[in-house]
Amino acid sequence: MSSNEDSAVGGAPAIVALGGGHGLFATLQAVRRLTPDVTAVVTVADDGGSSGRLRAELGVIPPGDLRMALAALAADDPNVDDWTRTIQHRFGGVGALAGHSVGNLILAGLTEVLGDPVAALDEMVRLLRIRGRVLPMSPIALDIEADVQGLEDDPRVSRCIRGQVAVATTPGKVRRVRLLPFSPPACPEVITAVDRADLVVLGPGSWFSSVIPHVLVPELLDSLSSTSARKALVLNLAPEPGETAGFSAERHLHVLSQHAPGFRVDFVVVDSASVPPGREREHLQRTAGNLGGKVMFADVANQTGESAHVHDPVKLAQVLADLIDVDDPIAAAGVRRQAPQTQHSAVEQRENASWQ
Repeated sequence: MSSNEDSAVGGAPAIVALGGGHGLFATLQAVRRLTPDVTAVVTVADDGGSSGRLRAELGVIPPGDLRMALAALAADDPNVDDWTRTIQHRFGGVGALAGHSVGNLILAGLTEVLGDPVAALDEMVRLLRIRGRVLPMSPIALDIEADVQGLEDDPRVSRCIRGQVAVATTPGKVRRVRLLPFSPPACPEVITAVDRADLVVLGPGSWFSSVIPHVLVPELLDSLSSTSARKALVLNLAPEPGETAGFSAERHLHVLSQHAPGFRVDFVVVDSASVPPGREREHLQRTAGNLGGKVMFADVANQTGESAHVHDPVKLAQVLADLIDVDDPIAAAGVRRQAPQTQHSAVEQRENASWQ
């Protein structure tokens, strides 16, 4: 149980959301509408932008995606809004601080002062009055390594690509990813959160660099496999250039299964417009069944403005509420239906250097 457990509303469901970048941000914006008892579990393999620089210079776990998770869960409170905007602020100019986010620097500083990244995150949770917790997937910084085809003259030959940014932006086809070091430790607090959860949500997000890494941590995979919580896998609205270009929804499930044979989920949440009725849906349902899951087709896309390929937090929350049989979770938990306006524009961005 987290140090923030006493802030949870009695009887509210415990939800754990795993991912990174824009995908996890959208999920957190959804689940915060269902319960105050939210634990965000964040990938720690980012090696680009501000995160990559702080990781290389200070040896800290990359703070960018952790900062974004904190911003997604920050209290909708006028006394907190300035802090939320400040941690998201990125320095301009051309000096040593150019490109750094204030929140990244604060997390790095707290980690050095307190000697523990989890303690640093808990301090930020208190500052932002978050009724939940943000945790790293692993207590150490990790690297992603991928086998990629299509970069050589012979399309059958794979090249080894290392680094999250390189994997996410490769023009080739990613076939398999690994974490370095191999079999990394899981954050103990994450295991506790998964074991006590009522619902675990994996995805959406960059499939090879934000979603699959969670099942490559042996202790975390064991906990995900043994938990009594319902498990929901949320598919992306569209393939991502580089990582999953040309992938069908069914292919996403096959790739996850290849990386974690025997892993099971209860539900696969799919935007109804992304998979048209017919044979493609039948194939997807059959593949989901092989994972033990039932496909939930629903309108979960944000249809406004420039928000293409972004999940709508309100729509996604409604689907997830049905999975845990909560009649009026928002009223029961005392959580506002609308996200803070200062955070909305960030949801609409693609996962790129701006998240780092």
